[in-house]
Amino acid sequence: MNGQPKGPFYVVLFLVIAGLVGFALYRADIFAPKAQRPGGAIDPRQLGQNAESADDAAPITTVKEYAFRPAERLPEIKETSAYKPLTDGTVRFALNVWAGWAPIVLANEGFKAEKEWTSPTGKKFKVELVLIDDPAAMLAAYQAGEVHIGWGTLDMVPLFVDTMVDRQGRPKDPRVMPRIFQQVDWSNGGDGIVVRESIRTVADLRGKKLVLAQNSPSQYFALNMLVAGGVQPSEVEMIYTNTAFEAAAAFNADKSIAGAVSWAPDIYNLAKVKGNRMLVTTQTANKLIADVWFARADFAQDNPDICEALVRGIFDAMEDLKKPDRKERAAQLMAAGYSIPADEAMAMFGDMHNTNWAENYQFFLNQNNPTNFERIWRQSYYLYRQIGTIQNAPVSFDKVMDFSLIQKLGKEEKFASQRDEYQVTLAPKTVGEIRAESPEILTNTVVIHFYPNDWDVYKKVVREIDGKKVETPYDPNAKSVLQGVAELVGKFGAARVIIEGHTDASMRGQVPEALVKELSLNRAQAVREALVREYKLDPSRLMVDGMGWDRPADPKNPFNHAKNRRVEVKVYPAEVE
Repeated sequence: MNGQPKGPFYVVLFLVIAGLVGFALYRADIFAPKAQRPGGAIDPRQLGQNAESADDAAPITTVKEYAFRPAERLPEIKETSAYKPLTDGTVRFALNVWAGWAPIVLANEGFKAEKEWTSPTGKKFKVELVLIDDPAAMLAAYQAGEVHIGWGTLDMVPLFVDTMVDRQGRPKDPRVMPRIFQQVDWSNGGDGIVVRESIRTVADLRGKKLVLAQNSPSQYFALNMLVAGGVQPSEVEMIYTNTAFEAAAAFNADKSIAGAVSWAPDIYNLAKVKGNRMLVTTQTANKLIADVWFARADFAQDNPDICEALVRGIFDAMEDLKKPDRKERAAQLMAAGYSIPADEAMAMFGDMHNTNWAENYQFFLNQNNPTNFERIWRQSYYLYRQIGTIQNAPVSFDKVMDFSLIQKLGKEEKFASQRDEYQVTLAPKTVGEIRAESPEILTNTVVIHFYPNDWDVYKKVVREIDGKKVETPYDPNAKSVLQGVAELVGKFGAARVIIEGHTDASMRGQVPEALVKELSLNRAQAVREALVREYKLDPSRLMVDGMGWDRPADPKNPFNHAKNRRVEVKVYPAEVE
């Protein structure tokens, strides 16, 4: 038994363990006397600061509970109906909880059908604003004829339309096809993508988890950012929740999720949490998500005067909202209709920009506008078909867009005198200052085949075709490539953009490096000039830089000359988040 502990050792060991256990129980207050109030209740005054949570313990996200859901299309509505008659002359106008609807709320003096409207033909009618936040529920009510007017972001409408057509894109019931008369706003900070600190650009989401609400503006926002950043949607593991608020809650609870697409105020609260950062919001990508209202085709056909009165009333209310007292009144009416505090309703105004007649004209009728109705419509179809959410043949944008009222109002001085008020002016900065301020949000690689030692985007050469010499573009795809760049830059209306020119290294050691850098700078400058000339983009937001052969597209394959002759478009936030 030599080397074995003696009896006294075990006594001492027992006393030590008993002391530690007793100290732990003491620290846990298990046997401490409870501070009592009459009736046996605990008196918080005797418990000090532990009785209430500190201010900084306030909830980070709007909701705490969340549930993941499988990927799916919007449910097909099998039963449709003629619209319900206007009881007491009342039009039922569906909307969701969103500040962009402030003009119709103000014009109607609230949600109830109490104000009497008068159409241009003298027809009297009323409007009931029907709150239906769930887009699927709104769509069902719209197709059943229970509401005459539906709400949506333009990118969502193709999803709605897909439930209304057959495989060939033909309407199953023409009565319910939407007629879009007016854009009410652009999202201006209300939507965003918050990520972990390790995610510096959109490309860093490749191979990571991204949580969002399916069939919503959040999904359109995410798909646009991914594709613009050179990431295929299939390269990101998308996790779906029922709502954008649930997506924020899931991101907050599950650290394995790299990013969340959600709404204010959750995105801003999450971005303040240590280890998170804001990647991008619609304050930077401020011409991406457009809110519109649409009438059923049968209702629009029967009631063109009511549709015109609504368009006029909403535009007039947009001007009225510029007055502080009227804006405060609108916030009070929204608060009552949305069941939220008035100060929260007032704060919502910062998340959107209402679009006046002049901005609607640009949206509906300016074919060169890189962020017009047609381009958003086509981009939505492209993205949703890419992931299989839309499976039927596309419906042409001009089958749902009705610009007749915008065109008609343009003949009146009150509207024709309006100007586009959604222009962002940025302080001049150098390329170096922009790069030093923050990392780029995304990089979009553009391949324009320039003629050797030339920088003419539309360079023409003589080729022999069928025995004849014909002058043709050196790069026949240059125009469509530039259009894609214009659309990208247009979406980021409040961002700084650097256009980088790159060359291959085929002449390394044979020509001066400065000459190659000058060539790459000239090519970047040529792209910039074409964008300004053809798409009227603000030149102050477009900076250029010539990189020469310093940064091959693929460092592992630097001699892939065709790949290295390129232009890169880098998007930077206007301010550090």
